[in-house]
Amino acid sequence: MPDRVASRIAAAFVAVGLVAVLAVGGGLFVSLRGLHRDAALATLGDIAQPVAARVRQPGAVADLQHELAATAPGLRAEIGVYEIVGGRVVPIRPSPLAVDVSAVTVDPALTPGESRGGELPAGGGRHVLTSVTLVRSQGALAGPVAILLTLPDASGTQALNDLLRVMPIVLLITAAVGIPIAWALSRSITRPLSRLTAATAALPGAPVAPVPPEGPREVRELADRFNATTAELERVRAEEREVLASVRHDLRTPLTVVSGFAEALRDGTASGTGVARAGDAIAQEAARMERLVDNLRSIDELRAGRAGLRPEAIDPAAAVADAAARFGRQATAAGAELTAAADAGLALVADRAAVERILGNLVSNALGFVRPGGHVLVEARLLPVPSAPGGSAAAVPAWVALRVSDDGPGFPPGATDRVFDRFYRADPARAGGGSGLGLAIVRALAEAHGGSARAENLAPSGARVTVLLPPVPTVPTVPPSGGPLA
Repeated sequence: MPDRVASRIAAAFVAVGLVAVLAVGGGLFVSLRGLHRDAALATLGDIAQPVAARVRQPGAVADLQHELAATAPGLRAEIGVYEIVGGRVVPIRPSPLAVDVSAVTVDPALTPGESRGGELPAGGGRHVLTSVTLVRSQGALAGPVAILLTLPDASGTQALNDLLRVMPIVLLITAAVGIPIAWALSRSITRPLSRLTAATAALPGAPVAPVPPEGPREVRELADRFNATTAELERVRAEEREVLASVRHDLRTPLTVVSGFAEALRDGTASGTGVARAGDAIAQEAARMERLVDNLRSIDELRAGRAGLRPEAIDPAAAVADAAARFGRQATAAGAELTAAADAGLALVADRAAVERILGNLVSNALGFVRPGGHVLVEARLLPVPSAPGGSAAAVPAWVALRVSDDGPGFPPGATDRVFDRFYRADPARAGGGSGLGLAIVRALAEAHGGSARAENLAPSGARVTVLLPPVPTVPTVPPSGGPLA
């Protein structure tokens, strides 16, 4: 098979055209052969009927022989002339082919002057056409009298000659119609495929413009999927560029600090108590870089599905109370009031470390924005109709909402949809800003449980981040210690 689509379409059209020409030619050959055969038999009948009309009177057998002998020289040389008298075949001018005419009989159903055609085998695989014309049904002595004419069957050769004259015209018409159709069909497929090929070749190096969906439905669907893939790839590339820029930004400060203090230790600038301060600064900045790397690894593992959950029964009220206690000192240092509240009777099956990290990231984020004298509230509530993904509300009666609210300045306009993106900072200028990964980890952990996370601004000021978790995780989990889940 050809390796190009256009070549395959052309080969298919040629094959179909040849099959069609052969089929039409075969049908025409059979029809033309029948027409030539009928025409030859009619010609033989037309030759015999005038002779039969002149010798139809009783007792005219001798006249018949005389008439046939006189007529024979004017006929074509390949026509054999015979008379049939009382079932006996008498040759007047035998056929040039070796044919046995003794078995030819007169059909009793014939009427005087009527002819009946037939066919006899001859030597060399050929055939001879026969025409019996009745002269007289019965005679006083001889019985039925008839004229027998024979003619070599040339209907096949004649039909083939007719086809040889007609088929070139048929082939030209087929080519004139088929070639433009094949060209248009191949272009409708190969042109959009060529565009896709060119766009695919350019894809690794630079952004690619969307490919217009053209051609058959399958090719259009392929173009749509290619455009969707390139758009997603471009989004991922942009996100990667943003991530790399943010990582460079977040690593520059600690690296500068580490480099500066290391140089001070090496050249002796730091001495005495300065050595301890340099060591503490290097340790703090190293820990900061380690946290950044750990957070990046956590997000990648969660998104790739490699961080399996180990669910267990958790008391949401105790979880929010523990979070408030853990960050009490930080809240005091920020001059903020940190409190916890929960609905009674809450139950949750989740990964304990994940829940602690969700609450820790949310509280830490809120304390970073709240003003001195402000308030931060950590809550665990029951939501009968959760806005959870995938229509899961119909499968469970209620979901647990873990949320942290503050009365700080809130999120900037349009930022509530982006605060969960990696390295996004609602206020990049805020002193002591984090890495921009805290809320991204919160969303990834929520989705790992089959839940979701959302952010909103409060009136007149403040912000709230809510994490919705199903009572039981709705995604595959890892049993504790590798054993079965209870």
